[in-house]
Amino acid sequence: MIASITSDVTAFFLIFCRIGACFMLLPGLSSMRVSPQIRLLAAVTVSFALTGLLMPNTPGGQLPNDVLLISIFREVLIGAYFGLIVRVYLLALEFIAGGVAMTVGFGGMLGAPIEGTDAQSALTSLISFSALTMLFLFDFHHMVLSALIDTYQVRSIDEAPNIRLLLVGLTDVLSESFNIALRLGSPFIGFAIIVNLSVGFINKLAVQIPLYFIALPFMLFGALLILYFSIPYMLSLFVAALPSVFELGIR
Repeated sequence: MIASITSDVTAFFLIFCRIGACFMLLPGLSSMRVSPQIRLLAAVTVSFALTGLLMPNTPGGQLPNDVLLISIFREVLIGAYFGLIVRVYLLALEFIAGGVAMTVGFGGMLGAPIEGTDAQSALTSLISFSALTMLFLFDFHHMVLSALIDTYQVRSIDEAPNIRLLLVGLTDVLSESFNIALRLGSPFIGFAIIVNLSVGFINKLAVQIPLYFIALPFMLFGALLILYFSIPYMLSLFVAALPSVFELGIR
């Protein structure tokens, strides 16, 4: 009886290490605006719900201390890797949104972040928070949990992950994420380059006129006009590309 309870508690704790490490880095759930108690309760609830399903894939009996510590490290590493994949994907969009805000003139005044911890411009916060909302609407967290469950079928809990494959997968995710983000922000970057070059050439012809300050409101209006027409397509393409990027990291 006591041995069975010990085995169940050990299995639950190891599953909690993987789920909790994933929730620690997963966008939205890892935000500073989410209470740590709520985050912990969500991880415990999901782990408790999955313990019965994943019990056959967890080691039974009472593990020695050294084996238990190694198992905890493995579980935390795997869970953190899955959360980091989606975190990197969203960070790529935040990076390009910050670059767009700086190039079109919105980067001068930084405000309080909505999801992250660093100060962001209003345009960056709008794009990143809208993208995160769309990800939750399309159940990206279900996809991450499903992938975590599948890892128990592919690799047993006492088998160490291949660090080299994890690093290669993370590198592929970084490359693909920034390529997608660059394509999404290319209309704004192209607009900013054309306008800034035009204003620079015209300013050379009329040095006495502070043309840049006169042209800045028109640049802001043009950027907002592009954002108005393009943000539905940006968000839809961003959400649609997540499964392929996620598969790239876990293959």
